[in-house]
Amino acid sequence: MMNFGHFETEVHLRYPKSKLFIRNMCDGGNTPGFRPHSGRISPWAFPGAEQFNNEFIRNSDSQGHFETPDQWLFRLKADIIIAFFGYNESFSEDKGLKRYEAELDAFVIHTLSQSYNGKSPAQLALVSPTSFQDLSDKFDLPDGVEINKYLSLYTDAMERVASKHNVNFIDTYNPSKRWFKSTEEITIDGFQLNEKGYRLLSELISDQLFTKRKRKSAKNENLVRAAVLDKNWMWHNDFKIPNGVHVFGRRYEPYGPNNYPAELAKIREMTSIRDEAIWMALRGKKMDLAKKDNNTSSLPPVETNYKRGDIDAPGIIIVDSKSKGSTPRKERSSYLYGDDAVRTITTAPGYKIELFASEQEFEDLANPVQLSFDNEGRLWVATMPDYPHYRPGDERPNDKLIILEDTDADGVADQQTTFADGLHLPVGFELSPEGVYVSQGTNLILFSDSDGDGRADKKQIVLSGFDDHDTHHTISAFCSDPSGAIYMGQGVFLHSNIETAYGPVRGTNGGFFRYNPQRRHLERTVQHEYLPNPWGIAFDKWGQNFFCDTSDPSIRWMMPGSIKPLYAVG
Repeated sequence: MMNFGHFETEVHLRYPKSKLFIRNMCDGGNTPGFRPHSGRISPWAFPGAEQFNNEFIRNSDSQGHFETPDQWLFRLKADIIIAFFGYNESFSEDKGLKRYEAELDAFVIHTLSQSYNGKSPAQLALVSPTSFQDLSDKFDLPDGVEINKYLSLYTDAMERVASKHNVNFIDTYNPSKRWFKSTEEITIDGFQLNEKGYRLLSELISDQLFTKRKRKSAKNENLVRAAVLDKNWMWHNDFKIPNGVHVFGRRYEPYGPNNYPAELAKIREMTSIRDEAIWMALRGKKMDLAKKDNNTSSLPPVETNYKRGDIDAPGIIIVDSKSKGSTPRKERSSYLYGDDAVRTITTAPGYKIELFASEQEFEDLANPVQLSFDNEGRLWVATMPDYPHYRPGDERPNDKLIILEDTDADGVADQQTTFADGLHLPVGFELSPEGVYVSQGTNLILFSDSDGDGRADKKQIVLSGFDDHDTHHTISAFCSDPSGAIYMGQGVFLHSNIETAYGPVRGTNGGFFRYNPQRRHLERTVQHEYLPNPWGIAFDKWGQNFFCDTSDPSIRWMMPGSIKPLYAVG
């Protein structure tokens, strides 16, 4: 919902003079009481919530001081809370129905007992899940019959809780069933709405919440929506800040206390500016954001720990491993480029290494993190100069997926095509017939080129809820198996909670996900206690999979660990 911006835009257009302050705190896989986070020790949203989720009671080793849901709501001074629950929970079917109703009831009681704005309890609205669209005649997806059976039951349970406590209830399940009578695709996989679906949902919720109040500023819709999306991007980099492990997690010490308070303060100032930009857009005016941002707090300089290089270098110790009894010698360290670097590399007998491309010829070749050759012999490279994450006040991230090609067959790249830019930390990608799947923080995104010019012109968020609490641990090092399914590594510390057409998929700490594009199916295929940061997957001629990690030189056999994992169990 936050990535499309239609609901917030709709509400602003209906109340253009109210200067609404809207923040989306939804997170993948959340339930009324279970809200896991890598940077917070307790996953429970309110006291007593643990009694409703026994399967998640195990310690997942999350660490840090990330604020609780209540602390966020108190700081944001919430007047109105719109709560979306029921989809993930419905996959517990009959056995989970009573538990869900009790958990939701406890959530409502707790919420109504708080005065987040400092004056009175927030107005609360409960929103049911939409129904499941049957796309099984077009794709290898569930037909939704069994899923809808339970979505209906869980919607009824929500309505009972809302009626009991006299809070607003918004039924999206039954109206969406009417949408899906059309043959038009309104979801991408049965449950995740597409652009049109979110427009329909936004109007439906707004009509039920605000008794069909008409738009007052409809002519400025595009301007307002652009401002909403800009604000949401900034808000996401606060509430879901990438690399939070250093901001409030287990790696907070020793540098977090010095570096990040100023960055958080600045991103919040910039987000607040974008609230004002929305209010201006409602009047048909556009804010000079660059000028406003320049007046926000300055970030203090960060002292580098880098001590090696051509200037004032302490040197490195070199031992000639080929000569017994050789004396270690100290040499001045330096950074070598191109063929100068190649000449220093020792290869195994029968192998040689040649330079195909370097940053001297292709300046976009900065921080390359994954590469792959396509069937035409072109080299695809994901670059991420913006690692480890966006810094408030800088220009927006512009990491790239580039294609390097040898057009004259001399063994050296001479042409670059930028397939996709404006990316943020593409630590994994894989080529497929339908396009390129790319890791983008919390999202797995499919980029496709519909006109064959070598540049992506379509973008679809396929799945969301992957954790980027540590940005070099997020889903990475993509590799297809012989069936075309994509393996994706995830490092330690992370807690991913992904909502899919088959139910929620949860992965704690190190392991692998396997995504089948044909079925839109994701599974947590490996979860291991001693898997710090998997990086590198390969298959042999029998389809057996092997992997490496960044903390150990060993090559490991993956298949023995490919069993259905339990939450927080390695």
